[in-house]
Amino acid sequence: MNNNEKKIDELMAGERKSLNFLEAIIEEDLRTGKNNGRVHTRFPPEPNGYLHIGHAKSICLNFGLAEKYNGKTNLRFDDTNPTKEEDEYVQSIMEDVRWLGFDWEDRLYYASDYFDQLYEWAEKLIKEGKAYVDDQSSEVISEQRGVPTRDGIESPYRNRSVEENLDFFVRMKNGEFPDGSHVLRAKIDMTSPNMHMRDPVLYRILHTEHHRTGNKWCIYPMYDFTHGQSDYIEGITHSICTLEFEIHRPLYDWFLDNLVDTTYRPRQYEFARLNLTYTVMSKRKLLELVEEGYVNGWDDPRLPTISGLRRRGYTPESIRNFADRIGVAKRENIIDV
Repeated sequence: MNNNEKKIDELMAGERKSLNFLEAIIEEDLRTGKNNGRVHTRFPPEPNGYLHIGHAKSICLNFGLAEKYNGKTNLRFDDTNPTKEEDEYVQSIMEDVRWLGFDWEDRLYYASDYFDQLYEWAEKLIKEGKAYVDDQSSEVISEQRGVPTRDGIESPYRNRSVEENLDFFVRMKNGEFPDGSHVLRAKIDMTSPNMHMRDPVLYRILHTEHHRTGNKWCIYPMYDFTHGQSDYIEGITHSICTLEFEIHRPLYDWFLDNLVDTTYRPRQYEFARLNLTYTVMSKRKLLELVEEGYVNGWDDPRLPTISGLRRRGYTPESIRNFADRIGVAKRENIIDV
C-alpha cells in the first residue's frame, strides 16, 4: 500500500461527516497520485483594504484543506494595482490570518515578486503572435467587445507586426507613453460567448509608485494574467476561488496552455462566497464608510471586518467554527444573521 492509499484509508476510518465537493476532488487526486500526492493551496488577498468575515471563510477553507491533507498553504498578496494598495493593508492582513490561528510559515509571497517573469511571458506571447499593443481607449475597447449574444469587433491594431508590437511594449515599459494611451491585449477570440476571452487586456500603463517595487515599473499586469502564472510558479495544486471567477477559468487555462510546460498544472476550482443578510461585504463600500467618517476606522465593532469582530469580542475559535458550520457549496446562497 502506497502513502496516498494509506492517507485515504486513515481518513475513511471511523465515522465522520460527508465530504464537501472540494474534499472529494482532493481525495480523488490523492487516490490517483495526481500532483505526486501534493496538496498545496493559497490565500491571495489584494492589499487594498482590511479583511472581512467573507475572507475568513476563504482563509479557513484554504488553510483547513491543507492541514487536513498534510499539505501547505501560501499567503500571497495580489499587489498588481499600485493605485489602491498600501503596506498598512499588508500588515493588517497578516495580523488577521495569524489571529485566526493559521501559519503560512516561510511561504509569504507577492505577485510583484513575479513582475520580471510575467513581462518575459508577455513578450513570449507577442513573439508568437498571440498578443498585441492596442492604442485605443478603454471605453472604445469595451464597446468593441460587444455583448455575449453578439460578436465583438476586432481592434484596428490587432494585426500589427510582431516587431512593431515588441517595440511598442518596450516603450510602454520604458515610460514613453502616458496612462491609458496603450494596453497589451491577448489575441484570442473576439467571437467567443465568454467575454473574458475577447482579447483581454494583459498590461496597462500606470505611472504610480508601487508599495514594494517603487518606480521600477510603469506598466502593471492585470489580475487574470497574474493569477494562474503565480499559482504555477509557487507549485499550487488546488487554486480555490469564489464563484464569480468560474467564468475566468478558460482564460486561466489559456495562459497556462500557452506559457508553461505540461508536466505540472495548477487547477482552479470555485466555491460560493459568503453572503450575509444586512451585512456590507464589499471592500469598496467598507472603504467609503471608513474614509467618509461614518465609522471609527476599519476595526469599528459595527463593521464585519475581522479586526472589527475581534474588537467586538469574537474569538478566533468562534469564527473558525462559523466558517466550518456554514459549509462549502457550489451555488450562491444567503445566510440569515
